[in-house]
Amino acid sequence: MVSHMARRLHTNERTDLTAYYTIRKESGHAMNNVNLEQMQKFMDAVKKEPKQALKEKSVTGEWIFQEGKPQFVAEIPFQKGKVSLTCEMPPFAGGWGSSPDPLQYCLYGLAACYATTLVATATNENVKLDSLKVTAENRVDLRKQLGLSKEPIIQKVGLKVHLEADVPRSTLERLVKLAEERCPGTECVTRSIPLSAELE
Repeated sequence: MVSHMARRLHTNERTDLTAYYTIRKESGHAMNNVNLEQMQKFMDAVKKEPKQALKEKSVTGEWIFQEGKPQFVAEIPFQKGKVSLTCEMPPFAGGWGSSPDPLQYCLYGLAACYATTLVATATNENVKLDSLKVTAENRVDLRKQLGLSKEPIIQKVGLKVHLEADVPRSTLERLVKLAEERCPGTECVTRSIPLSAELE
């Protein structure tokens, strides 16, 4: 579920928003810190060949056995470099308190994925945003992880969106809803996706 706060400043609302990924030429090369040229190029490529939209990603991490060190480390490459991410159990579960725990990374990924989807959607609708803050939160029952219960671990997941722009509130509400529908992260939470764990 997504809740949000929005600011309404005027009433000249566009009642018929343009199609997703249709970008106005007068917007220039960037809006909302989004590279419009690359975004439009990708959209044009997918329109011409839908298979261009199919992407695969993977992350490989390694458990660290040295006492007191972060327990799990992964190196994540990107176009202009790479970053090393460390993770461990929360202290109450056996970690050292020196790195975020896995669920914090899950929440960060969800919040970041939703935010980028919302900003891309707003940009494609030619809406200049003034402020955006996304909070992802959950509630968990860890008894199943401890082998003490068969009750589901994840009890709830939610997003809180603080969004400001010089457009009517109804436009912001529509953007929030579109982002919820289009975000890969929210789809991972709301849709049953097959998962396999295989020993190599």
